[in-house]
Amino acid sequence: MNPTSDPSTLKLAVPKGHMYDGVVTLLSEAGIQIGQTARNYRPVITLDDCEVKILRPQNIVEMLDMGSRDVGFSGADWVEELDGKLVELVDCGLDPVRIVAAAPSSILEDGRLPNRPIVVASEYENLTANWIRDHGLDARLVRSYGATEVFPPEDADCIVDNTATGSTLVANDLDIVDELMTSSSRMYANPQALDNPAKRETIERLVLLVESVLEARQRVMVEVNVAEDTLDAVLAALPCMRQPTISPLANGEGYAVKAAVPRSQLPDVIPQIKVRGGTDIIVTRLAQIVA
Repeated sequence: MNPTSDPSTLKLAVPKGHMYDGVVTLLSEAGIQIGQTARNYRPVITLDDCEVKILRPQNIVEMLDMGSRDVGFSGADWVEELDGKLVELVDCGLDPVRIVAAAPSSILEDGRLPNRPIVVASEYENLTANWIRDHGLDARLVRSYGATEVFPPEDADCIVDNTATGSTLVANDLDIVDELMTSSSRMYANPQALDNPAKRETIERLVLLVESVLEARQRVMVEVNVAEDTLDAVLAALPCMRQPTISPLANGEGYAVKAAVPRSQLPDVIPQIKVRGGTDIIVTRLAQIVA
């Protein structure tokens, strides 16, 4: 599908860089394929009434805010940093990070920053400036352009940066002294796009498909055979979305029970089902769930 000036066409932005694969995989599992063309930043997309462009996450926030894009994926940290007036549609739960302040352990006093003028390095100028102000710090902010963790101790006393596991901070002998916010990759919309009936219909369809994949990632289908006299006991141990599906087995020898179970509860659910008389237990992955 080629880019078009049709005012009803939804203009979607997909992030380049480390977020790209997660977003494209999510869309693919929702049945929406993004394919590269000779124009690498304008791939084709199989969602009707939609065109797509690949941009940096920061630029996606800016383009959504100014209205040149209708919907896009970016991190909540950049929406906060750039003060984007956007509508959050879906928290995709991808790329979870914490935005933290960290400093070398050698300068900390009882785990806190020293009571003296300090230098703070960060890519997040606005978030960091607000943090400095809110904590009443005597600090100078230095803008970094990647690899913020290498600034201390020679070029900065403290940094504000994102961290997923904290391993990079540990490797650079940095201790976390505060957490500013948590972030993840999310889908956002320009508010005006939601006021356009044609675009809103496409947005709602996109949200439904994405949410169906995210829900399916949290659950598995559990199938189990149950004798009639143990049915109630097994059902009591089987969490599901609403009600399980129950079908009679051949020759009236009990029932087949199916339920979409939270994946995180499997370590407790499977043994309980077995103890209560369930047999032939099968667990399968789900692709999409629409409640």
